[in-house]
Amino acid sequence: QVQLVESGGGLVQPGGSLRLSCAASGSIFSINAMGWYRQAPGKQRELVAVITSGGSTNYADSVKGRFTISRDNAKNTAYLRMNSLKPEDTAVYYCNAIIWSSKWSRDDYWGQGTQVTVSS
Repeated sequence: QVQLVESGGGLVQPGGSLRLSCAASGSIFSINAMGWYRQAPGKQRELVAVITSGGSTNYADSVKGRFTISRDNAKNTAYLRMNSLKPEDTAVYYCNAIIWSSKWSRDDYWGQGTQVTVSS
């Protein structure tokens, strides 16, 4: 079994910063892309940022220049550093990863979500 566990969410004032972590554990052969998505109340889940196993990154236009995704392959962990937070960044943030549990088995995994609230 493979699990993704997120941490680091919380309440922050506008202009503040947070760092989210996503740790993968279990039967892991290798991990391809890891990404962060978010879902605000009444809205669809949207991609925030993604990072490949080689370190290439892609960001939603709304977070470019403010958010940074990174990963530590030795720890099977991805991070999302969020700076200059805005109220519109308020959402539940979900980690996603494409994980090979063996040479022949690949699945798409999701974390349980962590709440980020930006408010004064």
